This record gives sequence, structure tokens and C-alpha cells, in this order.
Amino acid sequence: MATKTGKRYLGFEDKMLEYASTRVKQVVKNDTIDDALFEKLHVNRGLRDLNGRGVLTGLTNISAVISFDDSEGKRTPCDGQLWYRGYNVRDLVKKYSKGRFAYEHLAYLLLFGDLPTEHQAKIFFEKLVENRKLPTHFVRDVIMKAPSRDIMNSMTRSILTLASYDPYASGTDLDNVIRQSLFLMSVFPMLAIYGYHAYNHYDNLESMYIHRPDDDKSIAENILLMLRPDKKFTKTEAKVLDAALVLHMEHGGGNNSSFTTRVVTSSGSDTYATIAAAMSSLKGPKHGGANLKVIEMIRNIQDHVRDPYDEEELAHYLGQILDGKVFDRKGLIYGMGHAVYSLSDPRERIFRTFVEKLSVEKHRHEDMALYHSIERIAPKVIAEKRHIYKGVSPNVDFYSGFVYQMLDIPVELFTPIFAIARIAGWSAHRLEELVSASKIIRPAYKSVMEAKEPIHIPDAE
Repeated sequence: MATKTGKRYLGFEDKMLEYASTRVKQVVKNDTIDDALFEKLHVNRGLRDLNGRGVLTGLTNISAVISFDDSEGKRTPCDGQLWYRGYNVRDLVKKYSKGRFAYEHLAYLLLFGDLPTEHQAKIFFEKLVENRKLPTHFVRDVIMKAPSRDIMNSMTRSILTLASYDPYASGTDLDNVIRQSLFLMSVFPMLAIYGYHAYNHYDNLESMYIHRPDDDKSIAENILLMLRPDKKFTKTEAKVLDAALVLHMEHGGGNNSSFTTRVVTSSGSDTYATIAAAMSSLKGPKHGGANLKVIEMIRNIQDHVRDPYDEEELAHYLGQILDGKVFDRKGLIYGMGHAVYSLSDPRERIFRTFVEKLSVEKHRHEDMALYHSIERIAPKVIAEKRHIYKGVSPNVDFYSGFVYQMLDIPVELFTPIFAIARIAGWSAHRLEELVSASKIIRPAYKSVMEAKEPIHIPDAE
């Protein structure tokens, strides 16, 4: 059932919904396909086999997501690993943990395949700064017009509109696509933060301020600078956000938004349309919105578990969540498990240390203790209730929402922050598709349509 999403909701939509509701049964009747047919005809729904493994549809040299050890003819679950261009992400995070901000360095790595030298990094940063400018009056004429609580939609509209200002918008030569990728990577934080401020002003009737980014600061620092009225933030806050960007910037070619990037690129479409399509994929709650559900779940637990330190009481309530009796009644403990990783999500293990450090600075010890308890207890409850004894562990979304909350990032920006990170990965996959692929991506769908009685057409007089 559709729901009203804003104050400017127009009355005629109600009448159209009345008509649309009369057609729902007809759509369901004609579009339902028997589940048994998928198995009978060996169709891999969601491009996954019966064991949940993704169907192999391409090759990539950008990253590797490892969750099983395939050796000696055996497939054994192992601790998850994430690699960017041949480097373990764990090692990359350590390399840039002291002093320098990592995201820009690793964006260079994803795009061009090599870690930058000091000189290459300096030039790359300068190019990002040069690109960190929107067209004249763009904020007023595009972002501030028809603001929306859905910042992903607002950003997507801005991305498509930016094509109108690019004299080479449709060009797919590599140098042009690299130029466009650097431009979008540079302005994404502005599109997101300014879009939020416009919504917050016009819909929430709050004060609006548009801070220009600081040329001497990193992307993580500028996000906090542009978001906050006083422009102030601590080094710990900026480093934790930088780590979040690094851990979300790339995750293989098979995730929904990166695969969307590949599909649209393969059609010969332009960079703006391709990235807009990736944005539309990421905004789906099954892809980019999981951390918000974790925050909602944690609040529900805090409201209903009398003593969060009582592990027996906490385990009982988690069991009720899993049984679909409480919270959103979906039967899911959000932030637990992953479509690819089995024993552990390496991003969660890396991120946890940053989260703990920030929780100390923010005096959120009790909340941190609750997260630790759920992280420890939930897998046991899931194993008991679902009879799954391997492969249930927290994923990166388990902590990312908590981090954004501690950073005073509004919930409307949770998924846009993900997009700001992932634009680097999308751009890398677009370039690789342009270089290595030559065919449009076109998987097959088998028709199970039944023929109907022929239409009688009277003879013409």
C-alpha cells in the first residue's frame, strides 16, 4: 500500500490509488509464477544457485570477496577477506591509520590499479579539489528546488541534471569517463549534504546553511564540515568516517549496484545515466538501507529489555525477534549474516576497533556494551532457532548506523554516505567494463506464457 511521503502530497494521487487498487488482483493473478517452475527449469533466481552462491557472470581485477577456502576439491567456510587490487583491506587500513586519510589514496588504487606515490597522490588530490565545484546557481536552481526527504532521489536528479552542463556528456572514451568519474566523486558529498539541508529547511522548517568545502581537507573531513552548523569536528570523528568510507567503497562486481553499473555501461550509455542507475539500485532497502534497520532494532531492544546486561533476558528477546513476535515482525535480527561471507565479515572486524574508539570519545559505553552483547548472543540464538551452526556473524552494517548516529549524521544521509563511498567502486567497474567487455549484458529469461484463444477479427467489408 502506498504511503504519503511529504507535505506536498497532491490530492489526485488518492483517486489514482483507488483505481490502481482495483487492478492489484489482476496483476497478481497474471504475474505470479509457480515457485516449483524455477527449480524444475533450473532457473537461478536472483542469479544465485540453490546454495546461495552467485552465478558466475563476469571477471574482475578490481577486488576479491573471499568467504570460502576452495582447496583439494573441498569448499570450507573461512574467515572473510576483502581485497582491493591485490591488497588485503586490513593491511590497507593499517597503512593509512596514522596521519593520512585513506579514502582518496584507495580511490586512486581502485581506479588506476596501483597505490599512488606521494607525488601521484598529491596531483590526484589537487584534481579532486579542482573538480569540487558545482555549476553556477546549481545549488539554488536544482538542489533547492523540490527538495525531498529521500536524499538518494535528490542526488540522482542532480546527477542527471549535471549531464546538461557537460559538453562531452555522452562520450565513452576512457579519458572522458575518467574525467567524469573524478568530477562526480568530488561533488557527491556536496550533492548529498546540500540536498539534506534543503530538505531540512523547507520540510522541517529548520535553519539552512550552505558551507563550501575546504580545499585543504579530505572528503571525510568535508562531509562533517559541510554538515555541521559550526563546521567543527574532532580528528577521531573524521578518521572513523574515513574508515567507514574505505570499507564501503568497493565490494566486488556482483553486488546489486556494481552489477547495475556493469549492465548499463555495457549498453553504451553515458556516465551520468550509469551512475544514476547505480544510485537507484543502492537506495533499495535490501541493498543500502540495512544499517538504519539495525538502529531501529537496537532502539526497540532498549525500550523492551528491562536489563540489557542480563544475557538471558536479552537472548529471550532476540529469540522473539527471530520468531517474528516483536519489533517489525519480519523474523530478522538485522546486522547478522551476509549473502556472501560465512564465518565473518572482514569489514565488521576492522570497523569494530574504530567504533570502540569513537564510543569512548562520545561516552557511549553502555550502548557499545549492548552491541557487543548482541554480537555475541545473536549467532547462538540464530543457530538454535534456525538450525544454522556455521556462517552467522555480524556484518559491517551492524556497526555503521551506530557510528553515523554518534557522528550526528541524520538518518536521511545514511544511504547517501554509502553512495559517497561507493562511487569510487562504481567508477572502477565502469572503466573495467569499457576496457574488457565487448558485449551488452543480456541474460536469458525463459517464457512460461500460455497461449490464449485467438482474437476474432471480423473480415473487412
